[in-house]
Amino acid sequence: MSERRACRLVGIGRSSHRYVPSASEENEALKTRISELAFKWRRFGYRRIHALLQREGQKVNHKKVYRLYRLAGLAVRRRKRKRVLSGRGRPHTVTPQPNVRWSMDFVSDSTATGQRFRVFVVIDEATRECLACEVDTSITGQRVTRVLDRIAIYRGYPKEILSDNGPEFAGLTLNQWAYEHRVIQLFIDPGKPMQNSHVESFNGKLRDECLNEHWFRGVSEARRIIEEWRHEYNTVRPHSGLSNKTPVEYATYLATKTCEQVS
Repeated sequence: MSERRACRLVGIGRSSHRYVPSASEENEALKTRISELAFKWRRFGYRRIHALLQREGQKVNHKKVYRLYRLAGLAVRRRKRKRVLSGRGRPHTVTPQPNVRWSMDFVSDSTATGQRFRVFVVIDEATRECLACEVDTSITGQRVTRVLDRIAIYRGYPKEILSDNGPEFAGLTLNQWAYEHRVIQLFIDPGKPMQNSHVESFNGKLRDECLNEHWFRGVSEARRIIEEWRHEYNTVRPHSGLSNKTPVEYATYLATKTCEQVS
């Protein structure tokens, strides 16, 4: 069948059938920038890359970013998640202001030589800021209190701290620290980590975007890389739960809002 007859049967013009779209220089430059951001932030999807482009001052529609993202052959490989059981409770909702509640937990990983290390994580539930990522092979309850005191130097002490029932948190050392500084100590129910959902969500990002992306040659290198990632998480990474603001930007927004309400 000839091209002329085939086009007539399907109802399109021959020029439309032969048309080959040409990539503009603007689209090529944008696709290059998208690829650069995707290479740097390997676990970011097109939505976060779109937020980063907007932060750079580029006025581009998210649909266009998605199209160029796919044309560049980019896609975040989804990792299987465990089924989350329904009906899990959590402690009462806190006032959306900084320093009301700090959530704490541990994350474990290993170096290239097989040496195990732990990461003690502290976040502010209101702003989602990561206040500390303490890395070492062993972290005791006394070390936990020292980290909390270090944070309190520039933020003050919180009203509450929330954690699981691990020995570092449930021991006498942290209990005495909480009593001395008039901090309410809260614990989740055993076997129900989703009651501490904010820090569990952060732990997932830490593992997905940092721990799984690096091959640490030693604990000192892990400490340096994790601290760099923590800084980028607080100041660069768009947070979908904060309207794509960074935790530091959201903390500034809350502070400004509070001042306006007082005045």
